[in-house]
Amino acid sequence: MTMPQITYPIVSVKDFNLQLGGKQIVSDLSFEVHPGEVFALLGANGSGKTSTIRSLLNIYQPTSGQLLVDGQPYTPEHAHLVGYLPEERGLYVRSTVIDVMTYFGQLKGMSSVDARQFSLEYLDRVGLADKAKVVIKKLSGGQQQKVQLGVAIINHPKLLILDEPTKGLDPVNRKLLLDIVEEYRAKGTAVIYITHLMEEVERLADRILIIKDGKRVAYGTKKELKKSYNMQTIEEIFVSIYDEGQAS
Repeated sequence: MTMPQITYPIVSVKDFNLQLGGKQIVSDLSFEVHPGEVFALLGANGSGKTSTIRSLLNIYQPTSGQLLVDGQPYTPEHAHLVGYLPEERGLYVRSTVIDVMTYFGQLKGMSSVDARQFSLEYLDRVGLADKAKVVIKKLSGGQQQKVQLGVAIINHPKLLILDEPTKGLDPVNRKLLLDIVEEYRAKGTAVIYITHLMEEVERLADRILIIKDGKRVAYGTKKELKKSYNMQTIEEIFVSIYDEGQAS
């Protein structure tokens, strides 16, 4: 008899509070992200999404609460577990594409040979094979975004954090990126997905957390949230949550 496989959360956030400059940014936030799921973290600008991610990655120190990655507080030694595509690009614009990708692969524990091989195969897939030896600053914004995604996934991470990943991409390249996200989910990667595009949430998300003013206001599967709010789409739910605040 085959025993059922037990999975544990790759991300566990419990009773998380964050104050910055005397202002309460996040309040009593708790959630989990499991292997093999896309977890949509949604909220208006300034709602606390990016601050939560920065605290999870130990960039900000939480005021209180527990934030764990793979069962432990995140440290630089866990870099090989995580791929992160921030909203702000963080590439070395005066270096070539292949040198940047290889460098980041090595930072995440790969050999230069393996990092270079992955990079060349990835660039070919996303239509940038002819840009491998071009310096980053000569690429368009959408091309840079594809390189940034390659850097995020180069180490086949257990946890992939994508903050507005399709910004600057045309519909063809947007579909390509979403396909890649789905492939990594199928391989067991946990994906935290931040976006304002609700059609991406409808396509990708297994579970959803909507925060407002740093507080959890909706949490569950798409089906659960639609049933709870008696609405047909996640966009309707999102708008209703934020319209309540405007009306009050």
